[in-house]
Amino acid sequence: MKLNPLLLTLLLALAGCSAEPEPPKAAAIKVDGNVAVLAEPDKATFLKLATVEKDKGGTLRLPGRLVWNEEKTVRVFPQVGGRVQSIAVDVGAPVKIGQSLAVLSSPDYGQALADARKARADAQVATQALERHRVLREAGVVAEKDWQQAEAAAIAAKAEAERASRRVAGLGGEGDGTYALRSPLAGVVVERNLNPGQEFRPDQSGSPLFVVTDPASLWIQVDAGEADLAKLKKGEPLLIESKQYPGERFKGVIRNVADFVDPSTRTIKVRGEVPNTDRRLKGEMFVNALVELEPTAALRVPAAAVFLYGKQRYVFVEEAQGRYRRQAVEAGAERDGLIDLTAGVKEGDKVVVEGSLHLLKYFKPEAKPDTAEKQAAK
Repeated sequence: MKLNPLLLTLLLALAGCSAEPEPPKAAAIKVDGNVAVLAEPDKATFLKLATVEKDKGGTLRLPGRLVWNEEKTVRVFPQVGGRVQSIAVDVGAPVKIGQSLAVLSSPDYGQALADARKARADAQVATQALERHRVLREAGVVAEKDWQQAEAAAIAAKAEAERASRRVAGLGGEGDGTYALRSPLAGVVVERNLNPGQEFRPDQSGSPLFVVTDPASLWIQVDAGEADLAKLKKGEPLLIESKQYPGERFKGVIRNVADFVDPSTRTIKVRGEVPNTDRRLKGEMFVNALVELEPTAALRVPAAAVFLYGKQRYVFVEEAQGRYRRQAVEAGAERDGLIDLTAGVKEGDKVVVEGSLHLLKYFKPEAKPDTAEKQAAK
């Protein structure tokens, strides 16, 4: 059967389109000891290189969280049981020292008030009795024993009156029988956990009725790695940045570095203080703590250049175009995508940062220690 020339042309064109293009051939690689040599060095474009440089300093960036300054924060708990009659302040309200936060109806406070008044009356009676005994003692009418008893009774009554008065003073002082919950410091109410009519007991567990703080100063809590410990010292400055204020940084200072490593997270707790007079920063805000680092003599390369082979870390160092030496190194801390190398390379070396795994696959796996011993025995 003869094919139409036009049809034959179309069939040949379709056959040409369906043929898959020949994949490019990878450059042949030969391994000589710890050196990988490309047969065609001009085909090494799949490898990306970086230069080993000295540490130029930089910025250590650590995640942190802003919390209330506990040195300027108080959590108000009730000292007596009772029922809430009224609430004088709400969240966000500024308060002064001694200002009433809430008024409570408290039988316990009423009892403490009554005890104080009775104690003062008893002390007054005992003092008057002691004065009478003193006059009679000088006249020789009262025996020494009776005088000593009257003196002891007066001292005990006075001590009880002082104790009861201190108790009432600790609860807010004299009043009309209602208990006023007062702020022990000046600041802002940032938390309220009571409602009108609510009953409570002083021994019950739970949240404080009020939290009052001075938000003009905040703490920042940072979890730092063990490798960063030498760079974090008490009294050193730090900067705070937040995504809520892009491009803006707030000054702070390191106040404390923990003396132990958290066994579960292997991190060290670091606490700093941040002035916040304009109150733009907020408690429980997630931020970054920045510590400026001075240049050092350490050598640094991109972290992607270092790979683990067996139990040793290596880099590929370019000896010449198309010739790459597998070099054992000792790696230190990693920061900003760069890692410190304390041994194995020198400044100016060029190392492979992309394509190391392609070179590595041409090396034979290292024999395990027990396998090597068996082969040596044979």
